[in-house]
Amino acid sequence: MSGSLVLQIAIGIVAGVALSLISTEAAGASMLLGNLFVHALKAVAPVLVLVLVASAIANRRASHTAQMRPIVAMYLIGTSAAALLAVTMSSLFPTTLALQITDMDASAPKGITEVLGNLLLKLVDNPVNAILTGNFIGILVWGVLLGVFLHHAAETTRRMLADTADAVTHIVRIVIRLAPIGIFGLVAGNLASSGLSVLGGYARILSVLLGSMLIMALVINPLIVWVKTRRNPYPIVLTALRESGVTAFFTRSSAANIPVNLALCERLELEEDTYAVSIPLGATINMGGAAITITVLTLAATHTLGIAVDLPTALLLSIVAALSACGASGVAGGSLLLIPLSCGLFGISNDIAMQVVAVGFVISILQDSAETALNSSTDVVFTAAVAGKH
Repeated sequence: MSGSLVLQIAIGIVAGVALSLISTEAAGASMLLGNLFVHALKAVAPVLVLVLVASAIANRRASHTAQMRPIVAMYLIGTSAAALLAVTMSSLFPTTLALQITDMDASAPKGITEVLGNLLLKLVDNPVNAILTGNFIGILVWGVLLGVFLHHAAETTRRMLADTADAVTHIVRIVIRLAPIGIFGLVAGNLASSGLSVLGGYARILSVLLGSMLIMALVINPLIVWVKTRRNPYPIVLTALRESGVTAFFTRSSAANIPVNLALCERLELEEDTYAVSIPLGATINMGGAAITITVLTLAATHTLGIAVDLPTALLLSIVAALSACGASGVAGGSLLLIPLSCGLFGISNDIAMQVVAVGFVISILQDSAETALNSSTDVVFTAAVAGKH
């Protein structure tokens, strides 16, 4: 429960790899530890978000309300920039997919109207159901509404809400300290079940995806932060990648990584009233990695089918991908089921589009992990750019 968490996680990764090489059976069994860790994070995250957002707004000071606007603007700019970057990378490195008929048991949205409609339905979800199903959009709405109307409540009421938020935060800290054990199980279990050899046939498309995400994390995001702060962005960028990105890489869930990001923001001494709202919000709408995945795989499908994509259509795809990414689920593989939506722009049938989704699931052992690491670490980076104590 003490010492460097990052060092402990690194040891867990090495131990997981070693176990998978020594005994596949034991490594597969250790996946239970990883699943327990991810489920524990998912269990505490909804309650934490509801209580923390409500407490932050109820006890907010006027100056913090204005700080959310630039953070939201950076989220939207970052997601849009990611989609444009993906268009550029796909043009520079066109990729052909080996598409085959595959039975996919999945239900993809049939249009942007359906995506937006689902978002609206999530906004008015029952709070109990929102917590049970991990609907973080609904949880955010209830947290904001409770906070707004409790802002003028008695001091004792607001103090009790703050104490409850502190108690839940302490529970979360205990869960986070178990990350090295959980990540050990995730690494060993994943390598035992899939291995890395399955990725060989998809190396090119995976390279384009991972390359785009690296450029986004190390070039575009720092540039956005520099424009906002006029200060060297790399200390916070590298810290976020190391302490948030590593955990998100293995949990593969932006929602599950919310407690990790909140704890990191606390260690960075950011404004609590701001990050208590911006971090859960970022897990919902700041989806640069998802925008890259949707765009790159869609353009790979068009290249495979010989469909010409002109600049105006590519720009339209960027907009659709950015909007779709904001509606992507905060769980593993959430962005892949939105690919048929963007494929529909080019008249690609749903059967073929779902084959592209199948390719996405094959490479998701690295693609989805890297996507989540980018999404989650960027939440901290953009929040720190605005809510840091300068």
